[in-house]
Amino acid sequence: MTEKFISIQQAIEQGKSLVSLHGWIYRERGSNKLKFVILRDSTNIIQCVFDRTLFEKQWEDIDKFQIECALTLNGELKKDERAPTGYEVQVKKFTLVGKSESFPIAKDQSVEFLADNRHLWLRSRKMTAILKIRSTVFGAIDEFFKSEGFYEYHSPIFQAVQCEGGSELFSVNYFDKKDVFLSQSWQLYAEPAIFALEKIYTIAPSFRAERSKTSRHLTEYWHAEMEVAWATFDDIMNYGEKLIKHVVKRVLETNAPELKLLERDTTKLEPIIKKPFIRMTYTEALKILKEKCKMDVEWGKDLRTIEEEKLTQLYDVPVICTRYPKKVKAFYMMEDPTNPDVVLGCDFLAPEGHGEIIGGSQREHSLEEIKKRLKLQGEDPLEYEFYLDTRRYGSVPHGGFGMGVERLIKWICGLDNIKDAIPFPRTMERYKP
Repeated sequence: MTEKFISIQQAIEQGKSLVSLHGWIYRERGSNKLKFVILRDSTNIIQCVFDRTLFEKQWEDIDKFQIECALTLNGELKKDERAPTGYEVQVKKFTLVGKSESFPIAKDQSVEFLADNRHLWLRSRKMTAILKIRSTVFGAIDEFFKSEGFYEYHSPIFQAVQCEGGSELFSVNYFDKKDVFLSQSWQLYAEPAIFALEKIYTIAPSFRAERSKTSRHLTEYWHAEMEVAWATFDDIMNYGEKLIKHVVKRVLETNAPELKLLERDTTKLEPIIKKPFIRMTYTEALKILKEKCKMDVEWGKDLRTIEEEKLTQLYDVPVICTRYPKKVKAFYMMEDPTNPDVVLGCDFLAPEGHGEIIGGSQREHSLEEIKKRLKLQGEDPLEYEFYLDTRRYGSVPHGGFGMGVERLIKWICGLDNIKDAIPFPRTMERYKP
């Protein structure tokens, strides 16, 4: 009869009993008579005690246990308040499944060393907690859009036109073709699909060749994007607010143990669900920065990270900053009908200084206006013919947004650096392991 293994968390929940567990050695210590092993699996950790009187013939092997050895074991579970998670297993039988060499990761090692050994650092309790929350976030995004009647849709990673800016494009060798780039966004290839499906979303990688070493930039990140036909600017902002509220709610419901392990103050997340987000125009934001933060920003300049941080520290929910100057935003954003100097675009700025997590807009649906804007930005409209066709044949009001999923995770988890929000971070200085 095959032995039935259960997770460590399941064992803890069922309490005193005989259990069969498998996992890896998280810590170990002992004497000539007893060996104490903290076993970990994906769910939790538990103390396991090896008594030499039961394992005299195997004691030499037990005495050589090292961190990250893989074990299966059978034993009696009992409550013990002195143990790390309040329970202990008196081991009756075990099998050493995978030996471990001297594990290179110990306490107090440098950020650079941990980055070089990322493939092993993923096993840490901190990274395991973050990755569980990340999984919840991705599932919640998918759940939200499907509940709102959106269709999942995918655009190409290899693209021939730019969406956000030429200086941030990764060019690739595509046989003998030039001017092929990795996707910055699905948007230009998503807009054609709204005339078929009306409401679409994706969660996919995007690539930005930004020469930035900040704590909130990656060259490869996951992008949750949506596009909606017949949408107003208010519709786009409302979808963004509902999405964030839904994701935060799911994480608070699902990942309380992980948030606790990360020492995340969840009282700072609770207002996100309960309160409406703050909405203000770019011009109003500049006034608030001047009056409350003593920061004088020239009208027409884009908000820098420092200004976003100062602004968001004034509120306990995200700030939706709207109607930015047209000259600092992308060509596809629609002019405000009441003020041609600004666009119907918005940035969602996360509290606690975490900065922009969503950028969205109502899209310009005038063919001639898009051509004019492309020329002003030094682009050849002929390169965008497929995109311009969407305005030639039944154009309608529409809009959408893109959310940096790692930025959302960074904020929800209260992380100092976005690199911890993704398994293998890619930056201008790191492309491996």
